[in-house]
Amino acid sequence: MKTKAFIVAGLGSAMLLLVACGGGGQQQGQAGAGAPPPQSFPVFNVTPQNTVINATYPATLEGQQNIEIRPKIDGYIEQIYIDEGSVVKKGQLLFRINAPQYAQEVATASAAISSAEADVNAAELQVKKTRPLVDKGIISKFELESAELTLQSRKAALKQAKASLSNARTNLGYTTVTSPVNGVVGAIPYKLGSLVSSTTAQPLTTVSNIGKVYAYFSLNEKQLLDFSRHNKGKTLDDKLKQLPPVTLTLADGTEYPEKGKVETANGLINTSTGSSQLRATFPNPVGLIRSGGSATISIPQNITDGILVPQKSTFELQGKRFVYVVDKAGKVKSTEITTVEAPAGQYFVVTEGLKAGETVVFDGVANLQDGMTIQPDSKGGEAAYKDVK
Repeated sequence: MKTKAFIVAGLGSAMLLLVACGGGGQQQGQAGAGAPPPQSFPVFNVTPQNTVINATYPATLEGQQNIEIRPKIDGYIEQIYIDEGSVVKKGQLLFRINAPQYAQEVATASAAISSAEADVNAAELQVKKTRPLVDKGIISKFELESAELTLQSRKAALKQAKASLSNARTNLGYTTVTSPVNGVVGAIPYKLGSLVSSTTAQPLTTVSNIGKVYAYFSLNEKQLLDFSRHNKGKTLDDKLKQLPPVTLTLADGTEYPEKGKVETANGLINTSTGSSQLRATFPNPVGLIRSGGSATISIPQNITDGILVPQKSTFELQGKRFVYVVDKAGKVKSTEITTVEAPAGQYFVVTEGLKAGETVVFDGVANLQDGMTIQPDSKGGEAAYKDVK
C-alpha cells in the first residue's frame, strides 16, 4: 500500500511538472509574439523648386482664311484648271463656266451704245439747227428748249446703255473664277459639265490661306480663373502678352518646329460647354499644317520657388485633393491641398495646404489611412524631384 501511494504521488508530481513547463512555454511564446514593425514608405521633404510646368490642351487647326469659292452666275462648268490640294496664287484661274447668254448680253449692250450714240449725235445736230433760227426769231424758243431736252434724254439713254454694257461685261467676267488669295485648294465636288448657280448648296471648292495657322483651344471656368490669378497683367490682353511662346504637338506626336503666340481669348464663357475659347497663331512657311487638322498646344509656365508635389503623391476625394503628411513620430495625416491644374505625369503646383520643410509620403498613398504609423524611408523619396527641369 505504501508502495502504491508512493507511485501515485510520483505520477502526480510529474504531471504538475509537465503542466508547469507547458505553461511557461506558452507565456514565453506570447511574450515573443509582439506587434509587427511599422511598414516602410518612401517620403520626401518639401523644398521650393524652380521649374517650368507645361499645361497642354487639345486644339483644332484652321487656316488664316478659309474662303468658299462660289459661282455668281448660272452655267455649266467648262474647264477646271486646278486639282484638289493644289497650291494656288492670288488671281490664278480656277474654273471656267460656260454661259453664252452673258456674251450675248455684251453684244446687245454694245449695239445699244452705238444706237444711243447715234441718237445723241442727231439730237445735237437738231439743237445746232434750231438755235440760229430762234436767234433770228423765225421760230419760238419753245422749239429750242424741246430740242435741248431731247438731247438730254438721248445723253441719258447713252449713259444707261454704257452702264448695261459694264454690267454685261461684269457678268461675262464671272464665267472665269479666280482665287482671291494665296492658299491650298480643298475638295472639288463638281466635275466638268455640272450645272452650277449662285444658289448651289456646295461651293465649287475652298481655298485655305495657310501662311499662318490658328490653333483654337478652350479653358474651362476653373482653368480660366487660375490663368487670371497666376499670370501677370492687369487685363486679359496684358496677361496674354506676358505669356511665353507656345508649342504645338502634331497628330503624329512630333513637335512642330515653329513657336506660336496666344493672341486672343473669348471674353465670354460658353454656357453649353462651360469653357472659353483662346487662339494661338503659328507661322506656316512650308505649308506643313493644313486647315482642319488637330494638335495639342503646350503653354509653359515658369515657377520660381514653388511648392511642387508629384501627382502620384496625391489622391482625390469628393472633388478635393490630398497628400499624407508625416510627423516626427511617423504618423501620417491626410492634408488637403489647393493646386494649379497641370497635365498628367507632371507635378502639381501647391498654392495652399503645404509649406517648405514638411515631410510627405512619395508613393503608395492608396495603402495608407489617416493616423497610421509608418517607417519613413527618405532614400526611397529621393526620386520625388528628379524630373524637375
